[in-house]
Amino acid sequence: MVKVYTIASGKGGTGKTVVSVNLGTLLASFGKETYLMDADIGMANIGLVLGLQDAPVTLHEVLAGKATIGDAIYEGPAGLKVIPSGISLSGFQQADPERIRDVLSEIVRRCEFLLIDAPAGISRDGIVPLAVADEVILVVNPELSSIVDALKTRILTEVVGGHVRGAIINRVDPEKADVITRKMEKVLGVKVLGIIPEDPNIRRSTSSKVPIVIKYPASPASKAIRRIASDMAGISYTEEEPVVAKEKFIDRFTKALFKKKPKA
Repeated sequence: MVKVYTIASGKGGTGKTVVSVNLGTLLASFGKETYLMDADIGMANIGLVLGLQDAPVTLHEVLAGKATIGDAIYEGPAGLKVIPSGISLSGFQQADPERIRDVLSEIVRRCEFLLIDAPAGISRDGIVPLAVADEVILVVNPELSSIVDALKTRILTEVVGGHVRGAIINRVDPEKADVITRKMEKVLGVKVLGIIPEDPNIRRSTSSKVPIVIKYPASPASKAIRRIASDMAGISYTEEEPVVAKEKFIDRFTKALFKKKPKA
């Protein structure tokens, strides 16, 4: 059975796209057939985050009726299927957001999970992703403007007939996590699905165009995202041993095994 999640935020800059990319990567790594679509046709970022900014065919061309959805699907990390939007202004002008419903009906035949990275804020382009998803997940920062805009997005989702599963609070001081969780659930009126701590490795991984859950799997943010993804997939959370640590162990083992014997 296909599960469609729209990842939304009330304002830009919350880290919504990075959260979407890393959740999708983990779901795919769990063996789930997972698709990630950038529905932010005006301010697309998934292609930039994953190094697909030069993709020859994007959601822009599909929504303009110039290509099929199959032409716009690219292989991402861990087997994640990625449908980026273009970054050109002309492509945005030609794209018809009303076609997204038809695109979604085609995609859901192919996957187990579909994550939709929705446009930030309240706009005509952003209404369809909120309405068509099985559940909407809000990405919020612990600051007043982000909270207020997330609340507006929750209300809009309900107005158009959608359902908000809960909120992910991003860039949190770990020492304040419990207090922030209680306050957010009270103000937003939804469950907090997870807290992602402030982590400098997120900026490093984004700069290298590699999801943090792959580049720095043992980092605090990676562990937090893995807990959320495990819950979405309905599997038990387990911590993955960092790849770097494994490589270091292998290096030590190899050196010890093939260490030259001292001459007699």
